[in-house]
Formats: sequence, C-alpha cells, structure tokens
Amino acid sequence: MNVYKVINNNIVLSRNQDNQEIVVMGKGLGFKKKVGDVIDETRIENIYLSSKEWNVNKLTQMLSSIPMEHIQVANEIISFAKVSLGKKLSENIFLTLTDHISYAIERYQNGMEIKNALLWEIKRFYNHEFLIGKEALSIVRNRLGVELPEDEAGFIALHIVNAELDMGQVSRVSEIAKVIQNILSIIKYHFKIELDEYSLNYERFITHLKFFFQRLFNGVKLDDAGTSSFIFMLKEKYTNEYACALKIREYIKKEFGRDLEEDELIYLTIHIKRITSD
Repeated sequence: MNVYKVINNNIVLSRNQDNQEIVVMGKGLGFKKKVGDVIDETRIENIYLSSKEWNVNKLTQMLSSIPMEHIQVANEIISFAKVSLGKKLSENIFLTLTDHISYAIERYQNGMEIKNALLWEIKRFYNHEFLIGKEALSIVRNRLGVELPEDEAGFIALHIVNAELDMGQVSRVSEIAKVIQNILSIIKYHFKIELDEYSLNYERFITHLKFFFQRLFNGVKLDDAGTSSFIFMLKEKYTNEYACALKIREYIKKEFGRDLEEDELIYLTIHIKRITSD
C-alpha cells in the first residue's frame, strides 16, 4: 500500500486492491512521507472507504479536523462495544461516533451542556447500549481527563443502536424509542396493568419491536407462508391479546402508513400474551 496523498501527520490517502481511493489513519503515518512512499502497515489504526454518506473529501475534511486522541478514544469505545455486544456494527459508526465524541468534548471545554430528552427511554429500551455509553464516559475520563455528563452516555448509546440496526440516522432510533413507549402504553391501557420491565419476556418484546422497526424502515417483510390457519387459532385462543395487537396495528398504520401483515400480527400477539402473563 502506497501513499497517494499526505493529508497530515496522521492521515494519508491511498488505494486498495480494487483501486478504490481510501483514507488511511494512524499516529505518525504521514510524518515526512511523500507520494509513492510505502505505508507502514504497523501504524495503521483504521482504513476508511468512501460511501454514499461519506465521500473521500468529506472523510478527509472531518478526520483532519479532529484531534488524534479523540479518534483513538472513539476507536477504543467502538472496540469495547463490539466485544460487549458480541456482534458486528455498521462501519459508519467509526465516523459518526468519532465526530460526536469530539464535538461533545469541545462543548464540554466551552462550558456548553446539552440535555438528552430521551435519556429515560434510552436507559429503559436500550439498557445494554446505555451501559456501554457509561463505560465510554469512563474511557473518555481516563484517557483525556474529561468528565462528560450522563446525558452523553445516552447519545453514545443511540449511535451504537444505530450501528447495530444500520438504519442511517440516529434521529430515527430516537423516533423508535418514542414509538415503543406508545405501543407499551397501548398494551397497559388495554389490559389495565403495569408491565414487569425486568422480566425476560419484556426484554424479548422490546428486542422484537426494535427489529420490527428495522424491517419497517427498510421495507423488509417476513415470510407469511402458512400463517392463515395460525392467525385463526390466535383469534380463538388469545382473543384479548389479538384485539390489542389490532390496536397496535391501527397505531402503526396511522403513524407510518403501513398495514401490518398477518405474520407480524402473529408475533405481536404471542409477545403480548407473554408479557401480560408475567
């Protein structure tokens, strides 16, 4: 891999095996380097490939404006998140989270604090990701001596959830949190009960809703082969739960203009039965 252009001491442009232009980052990677020089691969910390959201010019502009230590902290947080969750995350998180953390540190240093209006919902619906956000604050404090507020743990959690679902916009994840809250309210009002938020069935239901909305926004439908007889059985056996699922169906239709398929109603009814039986 050779230097195509030096951006600064830590960032150079190069080309991969497919001759695509890439941004290569690492401490001291561009120091005293010239076009054509071989890149020291032992110094490489990240390689960024242009995408629809981030072209090479935007990548280099963003990365070159962020202190190297902020980038390294963000990478450490992302590595911890991957291990903690045990799953892959969208590559976009390397850019979006790095940008967010650097700006959060800048705000802190300028005495500006932004409240997270969804902090309670994030703790409730994305608890694992929120705990990762809390650990991220510890990493920032230990590495940079910056004490970011708990609200930032919530913002970091949203970036992680967004990278898990790969849905494009953190604002959409925020929207999902609000909609989940409304669906839970429909269930509690319908059955006139409080739900056990610490039960395994509750956790499973929240997970189901998250991935349902991923399918909704991405236009993915479940395979509904052979569901007609199952729906008939649910109507007969779980009449009240099915009636509640229909209310949620109407809410989804009103909110998003999409009518739930029968297979989605099946899963919804089963989950409602489980969480209302805890």
